[in-house]
Amino acid sequence: MIDTDILIAGGGIAGMSAAARLAADGHKIMIVDPAPADIGEGSDLRTTAFLEPGIETLKKAGVWDAIKPTGAELRVMRIVDAGGTERTPRETADFDGSETKQGFFGWNVSNKAARVTLMAKLATLSNVDFRFATTVTGFKATSRYGEVTLSDGQTVRAKLVIAADGRNSSLREFAGIKHRRWAYDQSAIVFVVTHDNPHDNISTEIHRTGGPLTLVPMPDLDGKPCSSVVWMTPADRAQHLNAMDDETLSAEITHETMNLFSPLTVASPRAVWPMISQVPSRLISARLALVAEAAHVVPPIGAQGLNMSLHDIETLATLIAKAKHKAEDIGATSLLKSYERRQLPKTLARVGGIDLLNRASMFEPKTLRDLRYIGLSTLNRIGPLRKLAIKVGIGK
Repeated sequence: MIDTDILIAGGGIAGMSAAARLAADGHKIMIVDPAPADIGEGSDLRTTAFLEPGIETLKKAGVWDAIKPTGAELRVMRIVDAGGTERTPRETADFDGSETKQGFFGWNVSNKAARVTLMAKLATLSNVDFRFATTVTGFKATSRYGEVTLSDGQTVRAKLVIAADGRNSSLREFAGIKHRRWAYDQSAIVFVVTHDNPHDNISTEIHRTGGPLTLVPMPDLDGKPCSSVVWMTPADRAQHLNAMDDETLSAEITHETMNLFSPLTVASPRAVWPMISQVPSRLISARLALVAEAAHVVPPIGAQGLNMSLHDIETLATLIAKAKHKAEDIGATSLLKSYERRQLPKTLARVGGIDLLNRASMFEPKTLRDLRYIGLSTLNRIGPLRKLAIKVGIGK
């Protein structure tokens, strides 16, 4: 029997962020993940836009200063409606980071760079035990502990167990927490492009029928401006795009972006991710809290996914710190209920809002496309609505 304060299942960016954040408060942490210790080059081409207040959580975890230099600053969030009959922008709305108290929206970082940095940090912490190539095979709760069995045959007894083990969470299933999942017949093809025109630290989200096409600033590549692409489109078309050679795909995305960036050149392999949304019926069970994709899955619109996860982590960490200060049980049912009261309504509202935005971005009938255009125009021209959109966009 191994004893620890907190066991975290899932060693992705969210799980490692949770481990670093909670370890910074002095808790003894075990984190387990099925991946091997040597992650190699990896196949995840996605990037993550770290926004406030999630950046504050990473600062508290002691990792932000190492993550920040690997990314590019996001100064402006630009939304372009190009849903008319002509392939031209009908409305462009710029939401400027200067309108926030920190002066920027966030930083765009490759998932690989974030993982490598977090792994390096955790390796330096004496109160973190990272078990690679290890899965959770069972879970039960007692009045004092959560008991987790591992694939290596060991049993871990923790005051609190955190499920950060993804959309197909084993811990969520072991706890009997039901969830609802729906698909969009839509996929995102992701890759990296270079271009002649500088991105000027502007993240550009272009809305046409089928889903948004987003280009997010990255550090220069081989001396040229560089952006990561998340192109959401009907699933059949995503596969068709993925089958193109680099030259053909470069021409296609240059056409789709209306030459706003100058000619675009594909500069990486591609990956295709089916789009789904998912929410659980509960965020807690006895001795167990769900965070990150175990608690919510959304399409990649407005950089909400991981930033929602960091909000889960910070809410939980704050409650745990208060309990520790009072010498109370950090896995008590009362604490977990407080976490669920704070997070579940926000989770349901944000998943529902992103679902609505995604469906709006897919509108094909002209009347619905025109409604989307009117909505963006209104948001762009009315100051209080702009400020509200900025506040909602960064998760506050």
